[in-house]
Amino acid sequence: MEELEMLELPNAAFGEAGVAAIIGRKRKISLQSCGTCGSEEAKYRCPRCMKYSCSLSCVKKHKTDLKCTGIRDKAAFVDKTEFNDINLLSDYRFLEDAARSADCAARDICIQRPTTNKFLHFLKKQARKRNIDLHILPIGFRKRKENSTFFHTRQQKFYWSLKLVFPQSHAEYFEKRVPDDQTLHQLLKTYIDPQESDPVIRQRLQVYVRDPSGVAVLMKVEKRKHDSVRYYELDSGKSLLENLKNKTIIEYPTLHVTLKEFKKDFVVLGQETSDSNEQSLPSTVASRSEEEEGEIRDSS
Repeated sequence: MEELEMLELPNAAFGEAGVAAIIGRKRKISLQSCGTCGSEEAKYRCPRCMKYSCSLSCVKKHKTDLKCTGIRDKAAFVDKTEFNDINLLSDYRFLEDAARSADCAARDICIQRPTTNKFLHFLKKQARKRNIDLHILPIGFRKRKENSTFFHTRQQKFYWSLKLVFPQSHAEYFEKRVPDDQTLHQLLKTYIDPQESDPVIRQRLQVYVRDPSGVAVLMKVEKRKHDSVRYYELDSGKSLLENLKNKTIIEYPTLHVTLKEFKKDFVVLGQETSDSNEQSLPSTVASRSEEEEGEIRDSS
């Protein structure tokens, strides 16, 4: 916790007044009861929502229940009358972090990658060598701005930008720098694995976490007519590269992770039924398809 970390700083860091303020704050915390279990004396306070906790388990539980990140809002407004040495030190650290991030960005060759036609042609050429039909949208499109896919020449592999859509939880997540040799099963572990996934994400995707093996990963077939939308069913046991072979990609892959019992809402290529054309897709899927199909038409 931020308050406890500050207690270890020497007096010279922010003066005796600051030390006295921290000690007084610690005493104030000790007079509070845990906001999660309510039975123990509080030892910690969340920098984000200011909720009191008594133990690590209660800290984790309050993050899950309240969907709290536990990260202090560094840009939160502080009244001038309440501004003290702790706030001054916090602002100083914030400026240091900003300078460090700017310096790292200046050194990162991936962020500073060229966006010229030569670079884009090189990207498409490397994709063709791997039997992937990669299409790049014109400048100004949302997907063009979001895409940070690059090819690592030394390692001879792609690092893809990737969008994951979880329709049964109405959730979307964006991944960057996903290596093409990573399996889809490994990728989904950070989202729906009962043990290894992030607690906040796990809470939102709990319908998937209950049965991680009962999910299907689908990807829309590009360059089809609006009234004949189809999806590929991908193999979660294979790598991203193996799943993308012989497929068309517009900027970056968008994977739809759906429960198998809801797979009937998607018309899977090669598994069409005689009456599939008469069945309409759910409104959320249809609207998303319209948006993406519109982008594809503009790129042609």
